[in-house]
Amino acid sequence: MEKKQNLILIGMPGAGKSTIGVLLAKRLGVSFLDTDILMQTGEGCFLQETIAKHGINGFRRIEESYLLSVVSDCGVVATGGSAVYSEKAMAHLRSLGPAVYLKIGLEALKERLGNLDERGVLRMPGQTLDRLYVERRALYEHFADITVSTAGVTPDQVVASVLQQL
Repeated sequence: MEKKQNLILIGMPGAGKSTIGVLLAKRLGVSFLDTDILMQTGEGCFLQETIAKHGINGFRRIEESYLLSVVSDCGVVATGGSAVYSEKAMAHLRSLGPAVYLKIGLEALKERLGNLDERGVLRMPGQTLDRLYVERRALYEHFADITVSTAGVTPDQVVASVLQQL
């Protein structure tokens, strides 16, 4: 049996963090935590409602507090796509285990995402997905201990690639 290990998944919304996270947790025999769901449950509303109510900076502060609450036996954690905006939160999460960047191409991302507002994607007013992608990609690459491409591969192949790089 493989050694139990915490893993922190980072990447764009729609990159497959939740899907891959569940599969990795099953393979590793650990728990799975989706910080977007943790935040929605804690706040009692959807992400887009939190953004509307508190604004971008307020959302980031709230998200950071949830990320900082993740405990040491967290298992596999799927973070929200905007988690990388908090140096403090990322330092905490990376102290728990390696950050795995699930890299997705811009065109594939556009196909998967649909309406960004309905999905609760945090971005500046008028910011296009193209600009958001470029901005966040640099942050994901900065914080990543491991990078795995999700381009043209199945979720099981992504899981195998992550486990191989551990």
